[in-house]
Order: sequence, then C-alpha cells, then structure tokens
Amino acid sequence: MIKLRSKRFFRSNSKVAVSVGKSIAGIDGNASEIKWELRPGGMLVQKRECENVGDQAIITIRVSTVSKSHDISIQPTSTFGELKMMLSMVTGLEAKEQRLLYRGKEREDYEHLHMVGVKDKDKVLLFQDPSIKERRLQVIAGSPYRTISV
Repeated sequence: MIKLRSKRFFRSNSKVAVSVGKSIAGIDGNASEIKWELRPGGMLVQKRECENVGDQAIITIRVSTVSKSHDISIQPTSTFGELKMMLSMVTGLEAKEQRLLYRGKEREDYEHLHMVGVKDKDKVLLFQDPSIKERRLQVIAGSPYRTISV
C-alpha cells in the first residue's frame, strides 16, 4: 500500500516578505538585502551583480568573426549599435556592414545588451553583411578603371 502525503511549501503566515529596500528573511532564516534597478523598458527587477570598475559596471564580450576573435570591454547597458562602433575601430568594417548574432538571432542596433541577456564572457558572432559585400563588388565591376584581360 502506498501512502500519499501533500506538502505545503508556503503558508499564508510564512516569514517570506518582499518589499523594495527592505531585507527579507528566507525559509532558512538568513536575512539578505535585495537591490532593485529600473530597466530602460520601465520594469523593476532585482539588480544583477556585475564586475564594478569605479561607478560603472563593465563586462567583457568575446566577438568572433570567421577567422579572428576579439575581447571587447563594454557597459552592459550599451546597445548593439554602440558595440558595432567599437568593433569598427578594431575590425575595419563600418557599423552598417556588420551583422551581430547573439544566441542564434541577429540583433538590432537599438537593442540593449543586458535586455537580451548578454553577460560577462558571453560570445557574439560578427559577420559582414552579404548585401553590402555584393554591392561593393558590383561597384568595382562597373568601374570605368577596370582592366579586361584577353
């Protein structure tokens, strides 16, 4: 015979209390301070712990191209457009020629790094935009200075 019991994990008079700026006592009785932050979208969330340099948090992102990889230090609240500007100095590709992929999706210039989940030591893939590459080849092929070998 099997005996089944139901367990109540939380009671209505439990000691778990959540409020902004106050400490909470968990189930194990340890009290800790929760720090909150307001995201650009207006959502109030628990603050993440990042490596602090002075007053500003800095994360390091590994950006990989087809043949090279670069470690870029940037603020987590920066946008992918700002990351592209930093990469243009390192790679020589203009920002409009770059395509950045994070977690298998191409990211837009206005998206914030921390809003899509980029953390310290995460990897971002950098590709050259194929349409820009194709246009550049068409301009070179249509150039009046091209030489034709017979």
